[in-house]
Amino acid sequence: MKKLISFVVVCLIVGPVFGQIHTEKITKELQFEKKNAGNAVMIFNINGDVKVTGYDGDRIIVEVEKTVRAKTDARLEKGKTELQLGVLDRADTIMLFVQVGCQSFGKQDKKRHGGRLNGWGYDWDNCNGRGNDCNRLEYDYEMNFTIKVPMNIHVAASTINDGDVVLQNIKGNVQADNINGSIELTNIAGPTYASTINGDVDLDYSKNPNGECRFYTLNGDINANFVKGLAANVAFESFNGNLYTNIDKLETLPATVKQTKGDGIKYKIGGNQYKVGAGGFLLDIETFNGNAYLKEKL
Repeated sequence: MKKLISFVVVCLIVGPVFGQIHTEKITKELQFEKKNAGNAVMIFNINGDVKVTGYDGDRIIVEVEKTVRAKTDARLEKGKTELQLGVLDRADTIMLFVQVGCQSFGKQDKKRHGGRLNGWGYDWDNCNGRGNDCNRLEYDYEMNFTIKVPMNIHVAASTINDGDVVLQNIKGNVQADNINGSIELTNIAGPTYASTINGDVDLDYSKNPNGECRFYTLNGDINANFVKGLAANVAFESFNGNLYTNIDKLETLPATVKQTKGDGIKYKIGGNQYKVGAGGFLLDIETFNGNAYLKEKL
């Protein structure tokens, strides 16, 4: 299953390996026009890494390493022109995305994994009526994002191929999406959503979150490190994996019963349910081929 998923995703987005190469660095410095508790930076990458670091400042400092590969000089020049960093400024939210070919970015109705966060993302099908032919580029490309943001804001970051999502020193809410790569979240403190298909999910909290969290990977392990004294309700589910923990105060809860209607009434028993400490926010952990490690730092 792992090989099949990786093959399909790569074929949709990435072309063959090319000979001519162009590399450049794009830099931008941005600031929120409207400053409030809901300030957020959202990054939508396609091919490459996304690395975000929180710091004690009020500006968003963006560096993107852009690489284009093509078989001819003409195709290389076309890639250099078409491939750009897109910026959408919503006053209190700043979105960074990849502009390439006729690929359109914006508010989308369809719900799908990869390149989408909170209803925003790429329209892989439309391309001004040209369909998938628009995605068959004459060049290959990669964009590697390195960004510094105010540490108290919310951050949502995603990539699809040939890259990892790495976030550190973020105190607000965190959302991280990947498909063919890992997720690494360090020194975080807020409610967290982290999901990938082929890769590990590693999390390390400087302060235990006070809101719902969800960690998911299809092919990989989940490693979650919390501060001593975690209080949460944990739901764990895996097809080929187990949950391991060093937490002493862990109580098994009755499994959740989900009711569905169709040909009569059907009931589905949910996964393993636990109460950690005094209980609290929901910590939802799911893998398919991989283990989950839930730990308190000693």
